[in-house]
Amino acid sequence: ACAVELIHAYSLVHDDMPCMDDDVLRRGKPTTHVAFGEAVAMLAGDAMQALAFEVLTPDAGVEPALQARLCSLLARSAGYDGMAGGQAIDLASVGKHLDESTLRDMHRRKTGVLLQASVLMGAACGPANPRVTAALSDYGAAIGLAFQVVDDILDVTQDSAVLGKTAGKDQDANKPTYVSVLGMGPA
Repeated sequence: ACAVELIHAYSLVHDDMPCMDDDVLRRGKPTTHVAFGEAVAMLAGDAMQALAFEVLTPDAGVEPALQARLCSLLARSAGYDGMAGGQAIDLASVGKHLDESTLRDMHRRKTGVLLQASVLMGAACGPANPRVTAALSDYGAAIGLAFQVVDDILDVTQDSAVLGKTAGKDQDANKPTYVSVLGMGPA
């Protein structure tokens, strides 16, 4: 859980930077780059990402095969087929119309894959058989997509004080979301 949150926190620090989503508010406080400068924010995010894998590889108490499996699941969720890939699609899609399939792929990769990985990492620590693991994978993917869709809805229905981040940011940046592509009701 700590390793997953470290990856999540690093992604938020980097996501808020001017070269990405350029936000000044996170969890109701100034973003890291606003409070400490861009260089410190970049290094803090990098350090949190590395620390996530240190947490998963203690010197004792966890079998090396399990360490490797957990690292693989987490790395894949953060990489090109995960958060980084989803963010790349997000940045490349500003001002463009996406069909629902491409939008779903973008959302699946973003925080969605990280949530799915957290479910699968839990399964890897227990005696889950392949059928149960497949069901948990589907569950994690559904929760991950639901999280992203709800985030899209909240961006247009809540204010910054409630969200703890700048409301309306996606619409202002002309980013495709489930609300902009499908409308509020279907989202």
